Amino acid sequence: MLVTTTNTVEGKRVVKYIGLVTGETIIGANLFKDIFAGIRDIVGGRSGSYEQVLREAKNRAVSEMQQYAAAMGANAVIGVDLDYETVGSGGSMLMVTASGTAVVLED
Repeated sequence: MLVTTTNTVEGKRVVKYIGLVTGETIIGANLFKDIFAGIRDIVGGRSGSYEQVLREAKNRAVSEMQQYAAAMGANAVIGVDLDYETVGSGGSMLMVTASGTAVVLED
């Protein structure tokens, strides 16, 4: 299924707008990742463990959104937006939401 942040797809015409679809995921980072990320913050550099958690959360949210779109009869999701928020005590959990418009593109 095509997923794009744009509202149009070059060379394709939207033949049917189905509606809004979303996918959400909330994922926690474990204590050890928090400790090592804190050390990274002090000494500098990238936090590979947090980057991996972010990628995993995004992929889950987008996958869930695609599943909903397919169940509605769509073959694409356009105008996709990704939102990231921290939730929980002290921001210990990461929430990622993917939303877009489920559509049917011409073949």
